[in-house]
Order: sequence, then structure tokens, then C-alpha cells
Amino acid sequence: MQDALEAALAAIAGEPVTASAAGRTDRGVHARAQVAHFETSASRPLSAWMRGVNAFLPESVAVLWAHPVPAEFHARYSAVARTYRYRLINRPVRPALAARHAGWYHAPLDVASMREGARALLGEHDFSAFRAAECEAKTPVRTVQAIAIECAGDEIQIVIRANAFLHHMVRNIVGTLVYVGNGKHPPGWVGEVLASRDRAQAAATFAAEGLYLERVDYDAHWDLPQ
Repeated sequence: MQDALEAALAAIAGEPVTASAAGRTDRGVHARAQVAHFETSASRPLSAWMRGVNAFLPESVAVLWAHPVPAEFHARYSAVARTYRYRLINRPVRPALAARHAGWYHAPLDVASMREGARALLGEHDFSAFRAAECEAKTPVRTVQAIAIECAGDEIQIVIRANAFLHHMVRNIVGTLVYVGNGKHPPGWVGEVLASRDRAQAAATFAAEGLYLERVDYDAHWDLPQ
């Protein structure tokens, strides 16, 4: 996405543009509300940074708004929270139309047990047990501000809000909660995995297709559109 966005911005700016995003997303992961900033000497109306840039973007990417910001603003480091949503289809038959937009688990899951286990993740913790080996974050400590598990028909949605996330953190949490939901482990096991700080103790990383960057939050003084 970054390459496509920078090329589209450069087409409108008439000069090379480097964009910085609020967070990285792996191949196959979706973003409903990614935020990026860039610097340019070009002066264009905001409509050009929206509709003009969209004319040069692939169909899978669209700019929703543009807003001028002070030089000290940074899309990543100025963010105070991020929200991710994981869509999980829970039924015996694999999804078809949703195959590229949701994860899938074939056996019934006990959502009440998953909710109970998820409570151990709230607050500030060392999330090394849910961190990818290639994660480049300077510290594994993160603060999970909220976690909800919602059901609608045969779809389970896991929504997590935190100050920041580690590489593969949400997908590793989802895999661990699925192990609780299918009865392989009791709800208290989630807290044990967290306390171990050992990636080998958690479940395998769940599929990228079900993960969405849902929201990025900033302090009100930046006056950004929501």
C-alpha cells in the first residue's frame, strides 16, 4: 500500500513524496482506517489530495480525508491508541466469498470461555509470548485498553484496543483464544501464557486475512477528522 500511495501522492505533488503510516500491516491484512502523513512543497487544495490521489490509486486503496498538520505531527508516534478487529468465521464449511476477508475455524467455539480468558490481557503487560520473532519493537510492553468478543450468526469478531501493538500480536492472541474456545485449554491458560513471556507457549499465528486495522486515535488538539 505504501508504494502505491507514495506514487499517487507524487503524481499530484509533481515531486517525490515519502509517506509514513500509523502502523505496518502484513500481507493479507486489511486497514479500514490507516493514517499516514507526508511532507511536500506543493500547494494543492484538499480535494486534490483526496479525489486527485484516488484517481492514481488501485481499487483496493482509497483516501477518505486529508488534513494539514504541524511539522511535529507524526502518524505513528503521535497516535495514542489503535484498534484492531479480527473477523473469524466459525462453522464446519470454509468461507467462499469471505475467504480473503476473514479467518476460519471449523469446530464450535465456546465464546464465553474465550471472553473469560481474554480478560487476562487487559492492562499493561509484557506481551513477549504474543510477539513475532522478527518483531523490531524496542520493548514488548504494551497496554491493552479494551478487548471485546462479539458474535453475529456464524461470525465471531475479536476487537482489541491498545496503545500500540507488537508484530503479529493480535493474530497470536486470536490463535490462543481459539485454543480456549475449542476446549484444548481452560480460560486461565491465557494468563499463564502471558506470564511465561515465551512465544513457544502460545498458539500458532492465525491467518492474516481476518485482521483489520479499525481505528487510530490521536489527541484532540491535532483536530483530525474521525
